[in-house]
Amino acid sequence: MSRTLVEVAGRKVTLSNLEKVLYPACGFTKAQVLDYIRRIAPYILPHLKDRALTLKRYPEGVDGDFFYEKRCPSHRPPWVNTAEIPQEEGEGMTVCIVNDLPALIWAANLASVELHVPLARARSWSTPDFLVFDLDPGEPAGILECARVALILRELLLRMGLSGFAKTSGMKGLHVYVPLNRRETTFADTKTFSKTVAAILQKHYPDLVTAKMAKKERAAKVFINWSQNDASKSMVCVYSLRARENPLVSCPLAWDELEKKAGLGDPRVLQVGAGDALGRVEEKGDLFRDVLVKRQKLPHL
Repeated sequence: MSRTLVEVAGRKVTLSNLEKVLYPACGFTKAQVLDYIRRIAPYILPHLKDRALTLKRYPEGVDGDFFYEKRCPSHRPPWVNTAEIPQEEGEGMTVCIVNDLPALIWAANLASVELHVPLARARSWSTPDFLVFDLDPGEPAGILECARVALILRELLLRMGLSGFAKTSGMKGLHVYVPLNRRETTFADTKTFSKTVAAILQKHYPDLVTAKMAKKERAAKVFINWSQNDASKSMVCVYSLRARENPLVSCPLAWDELEKKAGLGDPRVLQVGAGDALGRVEEKGDLFRDVLVKRQKLPHL
């Protein structure tokens, strides 16, 4: 195993196997993954801040076996922050809190291709900061059908006085986030609201949308996964890489851009690669920044 000691923002970080190809289809190496993480850091760190990080690790690359790591590894450096998260069994779990560049580089060096975080911060684990509609297509439906549902969802939310923000999942679907940022909000509130909205869309668009969990109900439809609104669940962080054939990114899209690109009828234009994601933030900044600060109240349905 090759090792390289580097200094990152005043911390010593050991990097390993930089030459290892993590994306075999395109020859994208671990060094390139780490370079992407370093350059995207100013934009992803605010969305990771104070949240329990789940590492999705691919030690043999995206074509190999992977595993999730929710507990912060015991071999972590002493300067990696941690928090204790309650578990259903009553015992606490020590999780990684990645608030700075050295910790982010350390985590990525573990072949953590994907970075997942819950909808609540560690210190307020039972209070979701936002609600999410996870749009998951069942074949032969795909991201174009998800875009149609997202745009319908946006109009419905606007009629209720709510702003939503869309991002690609980096896989086949889309995510629509509704920022709340209110101490009074509970996961019971967000789950009830999202499930109700999903049922409303299923009723009005039965050939396009399903709110039912059963796999057999999802064929050729977009499943609105309302169950993600739960303290035990996590979502891929915005700007995280995904373990696809190519290094695609879970990336924000402006609504007018989503509408325009969906209208082209080519699902490939709705996928954002690592290089494109870096170019987008340099040009547009963080299109997801308002998700962290905008305060909204869910209406009663």
